[in-house]
Amino acid sequence: MPDPRTLADATPLSDRPPGHRDTGTPGHRAAGPPETGAGRPPGQGPTEAEENAVPPVSTAASQAGMRRRNLSLVLHAVAGHGEISRAAVAAEVGLTRAAVSTLVEELLSLGLLAEAGLTRPGTVGRPGTALVLSDRGPAGLGAEVGVDHLAACVVDLRGKVRASAYAEAPNRDHPPERVLADLAGLVVRAAREGAAAGLRPVGITVAVPGLVGRDPGIVERASNLGWEQVPAGPLLTAALADAEPPAGTPADDPSHAPSAGPPSSAGRLSGLPIGLDNEANLGALAELWLGGHDRDLRHFLHVSAEIGIGAALVVEGRLFRGAHGHAGELGHVPVRPAGPACPCGARGCLEQYAGEEAVLRAAGLDPARAAAEHPGPGGRVRLLAERAGTDPAVRRALHQAGSALGLALSGAVNVFDPQKVVLGGGLAELSPWLLPGIESELRRRVTDRHWPDGAVAVSSVGREGPLLGAANSVVRSVLDDPTSVRPRENPS
Repeated sequence: MPDPRTLADATPLSDRPPGHRDTGTPGHRAAGPPETGAGRPPGQGPTEAEENAVPPVSTAASQAGMRRRNLSLVLHAVAGHGEISRAAVAAEVGLTRAAVSTLVEELLSLGLLAEAGLTRPGTVGRPGTALVLSDRGPAGLGAEVGVDHLAACVVDLRGKVRASAYAEAPNRDHPPERVLADLAGLVVRAAREGAAAGLRPVGITVAVPGLVGRDPGIVERASNLGWEQVPAGPLLTAALADAEPPAGTPADDPSHAPSAGPPSSAGRLSGLPIGLDNEANLGALAELWLGGHDRDLRHFLHVSAEIGIGAALVVEGRLFRGAHGHAGELGHVPVRPAGPACPCGARGCLEQYAGEEAVLRAAGLDPARAAAEHPGPGGRVRLLAERAGTDPAVRRALHQAGSALGLALSGAVNVFDPQKVVLGGGLAELSPWLLPGIESELRRRVTDRHWPDGAVAVSSVGREGPLLGAANSVVRSVLDDPTSVRPRENPS
C-alpha cells in the first residue's frame, strides 16, 4: 500500500470545504444572469458591471461541473488515505452515502478505483468494502532531458514507478530534433513495459533544464543545452509518431522489433497531450507530493543542482510560477557581480560558484575527465562525495559552494519567507559538506526574523525528483479531473 501522503496534497478542488460555493474572484462576478441595462439612457454604453458579467451557465454545464468536482473529491479522498470505505469517504467529503456510491461506481468503471476486500469500521455495524486507487489502467508518463542523460518512467495512480528507461546522452549543443528523437525511443520503451503491467499513459510531461514560459510546448531557453525557442512539444510528438510502429501493426511483428513500440492496446503515444516544465519546478512538486513532509509544510523553497542550479517556490501548497512562468532561476542570481562569465550572458552567477562543474574546477578536478571516468547520472557528484572525506581541496571547494548558495538563498528567504529550504538533486548528496556554509550565511543575513535551526532540510526524493514530478503531474491531472479519462482507455 502506498504512503497515504504520496498523492494526498490538496488541490484547487479539494482545498474547498464541503458545500463550498464559488462567489467569484476579484474583478469577476459569480455565475448568474447578466444585468440587462434596461432603462439605460439613450446613447449610454454598458456599465462596468455589465462588461464584466459572466454569461449564464447552462443547467447541463453546471451539472457536468458539479459531477466533475464531486468525482475529484472522492478520488482525492481515496488517494489521501490509501484505503478507505465508501462510508468514510462520504463523511470526509460531505456528500450522502448514496451520492458517494454512485460516484464510486463511475470511478470503478473508469478504472480509477479498485476494491480491496472488507474493512472494519471500528464501530458497530457491517464491514464495508475498502476502496483503493487502481494500480492498472490510466497512468502517468514522465520524461526528462538532462545535460548528460535522458530518462522516462511510468507511474500508476498510486505514484509507484512501474516502468522506466534510462540512457546516458551528451545532449549539450546537440540538435533538439536528435535529442528528442532519442527521448522518444525511451518513452516508447517505458510505455511498452507499462502496458505489459496493464497500464496506459493518459499524458506525458517532460522535465527540461531550462525556461518554459506560457506558450505550450516551447522551451524558451536552456543555456546548458544550447537551446533557444525550441518547440520541444511538437518535436517530441513527431518523434513519437516515428518511433511507434504503424497503427494496427502487431506488437510482436519482428519487422518492427527495433522500435520497441507499445502494443496496440496501449494506444498511440503521439496522440497524447504533452506538457513541458522546468526540472526544478517538477522536483519541487515531487518533494511536495512524495517527500514525506509534515502536512503543515505549505511554504518552502526547493533548490537542486546538477550542472546548473534551479529553484522552485511552493506557496500555500502550490507552485509559484511568476508572471511569465520563469520564477526560480536562482542559478542566475549574481553572487559576485564581477565574477566569471555565465552561459546565460551575465557574470558572477551562482552557477559559476556552486554548479557541479564549478565545484570540480575549484577542487582542482577536470570536469570532462571526471565525467569520462565517472559516467552516468550523479557520477561526478559521487566522485566529490568520495573525495571529500580525504581531500582538503574538495572540502574547501564544497564549503565555498555552500557559502555562495547561502548568500543567494538569504535573499530569497528574506523576500519570500518560506518555512524551509529543501536541498534536492546533487545538493542532497553533498549536503554534509554544503550545509555548514549555507547555514552560516543564512544566520548572518536573515536577521530580522526567526530562522530556526533545521530549517534547511535535505530531500528524500533526491535526483529522481524531476522525473517523478513529471510522471506524477499527469496523475494529479487525472485526480483533479477524472472525467478526462475515457472509458475506452481502460484495460478490459
